[in-house]
Amino acid sequence: MTGGRRGDAADILLVEDNPGDVRLTREAFERGNISNELHVVTDGAEALDFCYRRGAYEDAPRPHLVLLDLNLPKVDGTEVLERLKGDPDLKSIPVVVLTSSEAETDVVESYELHTNAYLTKPIDPDEFVDLVRTFEDFWLTLVKLPPREGGDR
Repeated sequence: MTGGRRGDAADILLVEDNPGDVRLTREAFERGNISNELHVVTDGAEALDFCYRRGAYEDAPRPHLVLLDLNLPKVDGTEVLERLKGDPDLKSIPVVVLTSSEAETDVVESYELHTNAYLTKPIDPDEFVDLVRTFEDFWLTLVKLPPREGGDR
């Protein structure tokens, strides 16, 4: 498939501890016409378990894309990013930081750790939904994502 995932289900891992942001993200994805599966975990330890298919996530799909908050309980988002991008088996998964932090140090550190994009969450709920829909349109329609291991999509 050249460009995008329209017609193919994409597995997206949302790593977010704020229930309101999870709700808004789900709402934005549901309004879109792109087939996708949004998996949600609420802390960094669960994110790593999901990606490494450990414990309760043994049967989890390898995500096509990770949406990662930085301010997380247990294991912070920066460490999750560092571990994913430092692992030869997981580093090809695009990771988009989606956080409320506008701190220049967080932006710089995220790109030094090889995030694929850094997005700041707007405070206004309607603007947040617009951001997620724009993200979805770009990453799941226009961008060609890497295949899963073994060529499995």
